[in-house]
Amino acid sequence: MSRILSRLSCVAATLALVVGIIPSAAAETLRDGERSVVAQTVRNPVNSNADPNLMYHNGNYYLATTRGDRIGIWRATSLAAIMAAPEHVIWRDSDPSRNTQIWAPAFRHVGSRWYVYYTASDGIDANHRMYVLESASDDPMGPYSFKARIADFGEYAIDGEPITHNGQPYFVWSGPGRGQGGPAQLYIARMSNPWTVTGERVAIPASGGCSEVREGPTPLYRNGRTFLTYSTCDTGKPDYQVWMKSIADGADPMVASNWVQHAGPEFSRNDAAGVWGPGHHSFFRSPDGTEDWIAYHGKNTSAYTYSFRTTRVQKIGWNIDGTPDLGRPLASGATQQLPSGDSGAPTSVANDFDLGTGQNQVEYVGSWQSGSACGNQCFLSDDHWSGQSGATATIRFIGTQVALLSVRDRGNGIASISIDGGQEQLVDYYSAIRVGQELNYLSPVLTPGPHTLRVRVTGDRNPASDSTVISLDRIEIYGHGDNVIVKT
Repeated sequence: MSRILSRLSCVAATLALVVGIIPSAAAETLRDGERSVVAQTVRNPVNSNADPNLMYHNGNYYLATTRGDRIGIWRATSLAAIMAAPEHVIWRDSDPSRNTQIWAPAFRHVGSRWYVYYTASDGIDANHRMYVLESASDDPMGPYSFKARIADFGEYAIDGEPITHNGQPYFVWSGPGRGQGGPAQLYIARMSNPWTVTGERVAIPASGGCSEVREGPTPLYRNGRTFLTYSTCDTGKPDYQVWMKSIADGADPMVASNWVQHAGPEFSRNDAAGVWGPGHHSFFRSPDGTEDWIAYHGKNTSAYTYSFRTTRVQKIGWNIDGTPDLGRPLASGATQQLPSGDSGAPTSVANDFDLGTGQNQVEYVGSWQSGSACGNQCFLSDDHWSGQSGATATIRFIGTQVALLSVRDRGNGIASISIDGGQEQLVDYYSAIRVGQELNYLSPVLTPGPHTLRVRVTGDRNPASDSTVISLDRIEIYGHGDNVIVKT
């Protein structure tokens, strides 16, 4: 029934465009004389990495995530296009004391400069310390130079970023419990400038529903109150979650007792939606400033693993008592309306059951099976798979880029993927842990126009796999290529 409604929606959208019901702002004129509805929706994940820091500034979204050996930024005018955006590397370090295990970058804009706060080590986890980069101009993309080591009190420290309360900047981070028992502590210190803390630090004991970490502190502001949200438990476990403390307007953040502990997790696993370990997050405003959104990482496997943490986004709300309502994590592939004021992007999505030889449809040749046993690991709860050597799936689309998201599993083999009959690229669909809607392939940027993507089962597998099966599930198409295209 849902597919029938989807097709009817496409027909209705086509008629609306033809008779002018859809406003001109929702369409763009293309040089070949066609008009394509600009999509106003987005689906998770929006990036394949963890620890997202996402913001909107002067017409663009900027996303930074943990990359390990570097700091990179993805930029896009619409949230719907950020998955296809290229990574722009803003920092690599030649200093061996701080050029590995680079984690959790966070942006801040102060005056006419941008600052990126991050954690790095010499390769030994216990030696993690926090650092800050400074931009050369008023451009979030840099270039950046190393500015300082920050908040170094001689011991392990990660995930630091500034907050502002009563007009005064402070730096908050995660460090060891210092003999206080229990899990890691959050700490706070005053800042005298964007790269320097001054005076002593104060520990802020924080609850978390587990005996493990308190990390990734990040602020959210409303009506003078500062909400300090943070992640607890081991990020590799399915129970990684978000908790919160808050402080009232006028209260001194350097007095630990002024921080009010909120009971219970604010954001946690959603088994029914297939989302585990949601956390290490950031908040951003919609382009028109009317909505608050959260960016976080989560997994669609309940296995204990640090792999397969992907960046997701969703709108949050506010309770009548003025506290944030973060809601429940949405399933991968769930379609959301874009943030208010986001102009959208000419994107579209196809499912593996969109059968045919037309645009945004799939033509299968050879022996393929299909079903819905994959449940919430799959887009629309179904997928196709084949282990027959030479079996193919062909997708015709109009656009500038295409992405394939589907299951990886211990019984998966190697696919060969090509565009317009060109050189084949081998993609290994194997994983020791079963996950779904994983980004398996992102095409290079293509010339605008019609293209054909072919997925071929090679019949090969790596030695760890016990089968040659590959799957087809969700196809994201970027650029000129909506399902609704009308000749004018």
